[in-house]
Amino acid sequence: MVDLRVKIGDLEFKNPVMTASGTSGFAEELTDFYDVSKLGGILLKGTTLKNRDGNAYPRMAETASGMLNAVGLQNKGVDYFIKNIYPRIENYETHLIANVNGSTVEEYIELTEKIDVLKKIAAVELNISCPNVKEGGMAFGISCPSAAAVTREVRKVCTKPLIVKLSPNVTDVTEIAKAVEAQGADSVSLVNTFLGMAIDAEKRKPLLSTITGGLSGPAIKPIALRMVWQVYNAVKIPVIGMGGIMNATDAIEFMLAGASAVQVGTAIFKDPFIPLNIIDGIEAYLNRHKLNSVSEIIGALVI
Repeated sequence: MVDLRVKIGDLEFKNPVMTASGTSGFAEELTDFYDVSKLGGILLKGTTLKNRDGNAYPRMAETASGMLNAVGLQNKGVDYFIKNIYPRIENYETHLIANVNGSTVEEYIELTEKIDVLKKIAAVELNISCPNVKEGGMAFGISCPSAAAVTREVRKVCTKPLIVKLSPNVTDVTEIAKAVEAQGADSVSLVNTFLGMAIDAEKRKPLLSTITGGLSGPAIKPIALRMVWQVYNAVKIPVIGMGGIMNATDAIEFMLAGASAVQVGTAIFKDPFIPLNIIDGIEAYLNRHKLNSVSEIIGALVI
C-alpha cells in the first residue's frame, strides 16, 4: 500500500484530491453517488456575508474543451449556511474547507470570524479571484497591494489554515503569490477561471447575460500548469493546483509541477466519479513507478 497522505501547512489530508469550490455545492449532491469521506477534502460553495442572488440567466455556456460560467457567487449568506447547511455536513469524515468572498476587506473579516468558530471547518480558502462579481472578488487578486492587504487583515482573525485562491488574470501570478505569502498565507490555490466570452453569431448576442464569464475545463490546463510550476518555484508555502484536471494523469502532472494537492472542478459536471477515479489512478501510478508515497512526486519534474 502506498501512502497518499499530503500536508498543507499543519493540516494532513488522507489523499491529495479535493473538489473545487462551486462545482458540487456543499457536497450533498455527491452523496447520492458515493461516500464523500473518500475524498481528501471538499471545498464548499463560495459563501458571502449576506444573501446573493447571483447574476441573471443565462450564466453558463459550453465552449470548446471547456465551459464559461457567470453564476456570481449565488448563496444565501453565511448565517443561513451556519444554521441550515453546516449541521447537515459537519460529520463528513473528510476536511471541509470554506471558500469566503467579500466586496470589502471588512466583509472578508466579518465573514471569516463567523466561519472560524465552526469546529469542523478545517481551513479557509480566501477567494480574491472571482471574475464574475462587479465588486470585490477579482479586484483584490489582481494587484500585490490589495492582495496583501486583504490577506493580512483576514490572517489576524483566522486561526485555521489560510489558503489564498489566486486569479490567473494577472501579468505575473508569482508576484501575487509572494505578496500573500508574506502576509501569512499558509498555502495558495490556483488557478481560478480565466476571463472569457462566447457569442451566438446568428443572434449577434453574447451567450452570457454578463457578456464575459470564467473559462474552465481542459482548455485552460496548459496555462494553469505553467502557473502552478512558476508559483511553486517562487514561494515556500504549499501550492494547490487546479485548472482542467480531468483524470489521474492531469493530476499527476500538476503534482510534478509542484502542487501538493489538486482540486477537481469542471470534470465533476461530466462525471461525479472522476475525483475517485483520480485517487485510484494516482495510487496505480505510484505502484507502477515503485514509489512509496505521493509526496515523492511533488515538484519532481525533471528539467
